[in-house]
Amino acid sequence: MTQLAHRPSPPAVPDHPVTRPRTRPVTLSPGLIIAGLLGGVAAASGIALTTTSGWLIVRADEQPQILLLITAIVAVRTFGLARPVFRYWERLRSHDAALTDLAERRTSTYAVLVPLTPARLGARGRSDLLTGVVDDLTDVVDASVRVTVPVLGALVAGVGAAALTALVHPGAGLVLAGMLLAVAGVAFVADRLESRTQREVLDARAEAARVAQLTAEHADELRSIGGVNTATGWLREAHHRVRVSVARQSRGRALSAAAVLVITGVATLTTAVLAAGSDASGPVRGLLVLAPVATGEALGVLTEATRSLARARACGQRLDALLDQSPAVVEPAANDATPLRPGGTPRLAIDRLSAAWLPGRTHLGPLDLVIEPGERVAITGPNGSGKSTLLAVLARHLDPTTGTYTVDGVDVTRVPLEHVRSLIALVDDEPHVLAASLRANLALAAPGATDDLLEAALRRAGLGIWFDGLPDGLDSRLGAGGLGISGGERTRLAIARAIASDRPVILLDEPVAHLDHPTAHAVIDDLVHHVGEKSVIMVTHHGIGLERMDRIVSIPGTEG
Repeated sequence: MTQLAHRPSPPAVPDHPVTRPRTRPVTLSPGLIIAGLLGGVAAASGIALTTTSGWLIVRADEQPQILLLITAIVAVRTFGLARPVFRYWERLRSHDAALTDLAERRTSTYAVLVPLTPARLGARGRSDLLTGVVDDLTDVVDASVRVTVPVLGALVAGVGAAALTALVHPGAGLVLAGMLLAVAGVAFVADRLESRTQREVLDARAEAARVAQLTAEHADELRSIGGVNTATGWLREAHHRVRVSVARQSRGRALSAAAVLVITGVATLTTAVLAAGSDASGPVRGLLVLAPVATGEALGVLTEATRSLARARACGQRLDALLDQSPAVVEPAANDATPLRPGGTPRLAIDRLSAAWLPGRTHLGPLDLVIEPGERVAITGPNGSGKSTLLAVLARHLDPTTGTYTVDGVDVTRVPLEHVRSLIALVDDEPHVLAASLRANLALAAPGATDDLLEAALRRAGLGIWFDGLPDGLDSRLGAGGLGISGGERTRLAIARAIASDRPVILLDEPVAHLDHPTAHAVIDDLVHHVGEKSVIMVTHHGIGLERMDRIVSIPGTEG
């Protein structure tokens, strides 16, 4: 992916751990409170519908004058209509609040995530990481709809049902109150059980996904060394762990759901005994017996709410662990910042520089290197020598541990990040293609470029013939739901982005690592031929394109 300077300038970040509000899976806002009240009215309407229907059936069996049943008949119809209507209004309010919250949280989360790129994002693949952040954030926000609103609704409906039942029969009202407390206790235990197994289930699923991806990506190598059965055993073991952990979690959920049914049954039997011994009329007795049944149905949502709460809590903890990190680069204070002189290709120099991704380690250096304006330099060295780390330092994604890195003689730690990053385009070994139009893929690097400039960048990157064959030109859709694109075309598209950006320095991190030799040579030839006076620094371990470089710098292995 061609990584470019962020626009607008990123906010200043401190050189100490970032302090940010903890991710809260359960929030209260006016919109959610209103939604919870509407949900409570809908649930209460359901309880009233059941109990009033019971009263009506028993009273009708006594064959009174039809006029004596009119009020109950109208009430049944009213409650029957009120339940879906209020539920619909609750859904509108709760989802509107949740989607608004999701948009705000995504904006704030990405604002915190961007300064952590890429040094603080761990060893996970970019797509896995992005999917994880999106899914975790969605689960946290979903707790508003799946936890806050149902709990408020169940509380309103349950308390209302107990209070009204107590007006008819105090003993039955106490039974319903005890039922509420018992279900609350079950929900608390269910939350503890769910939280205890949630981490285990998530870890098991992550391991199964990791093994499956590893096996699929290296299927040919596994076949060539006869390791298919071994890899299949790893996959079988990972899935067995998933089954065991999910089964353990499901048992807790089943017990919680069963406990609510048992509580409902006990409350119903107790109320039936109390009603039978009272002097209430038959229809009223029917109403009292059905009250715990209807209330139990309304309270049944609490077990599902505890499941969502435990999941949201685990997702929030993962987000906090990711986002509560210090960025790998520090923005200089405004009063200490030194702007770069505009125009031209800069001279890059590093002096006795070392860098590390993790504290207490050394992944690069110490190293001395000067890149003159317009120079083509190849960086080689054994795996682990720090080649990609060097590019991260040059691109201002990682601060030096020791030594200095200067641009036109100015120490980069005193230059605003945006100023340095605006000079540099980075093309790595896994260029990303957006599921969007070709124009949108190029505009990512050059937002204000005209169509003529974008087309010229494609041709300079060696994609002229490919572009001429597209059905809709720059409007052709790429990626999912659009045109397929080969590995060579993907790399050339990333290079076209770098050219379109008009950045004076292009960093290449194994850009042709996954291409066949003829395609790889053609890509490097086109790049070097069309970049003009730009500086090119290419990391490689294949040796492809070295003959097109002005100089080759070999980095010795680091001690770690």
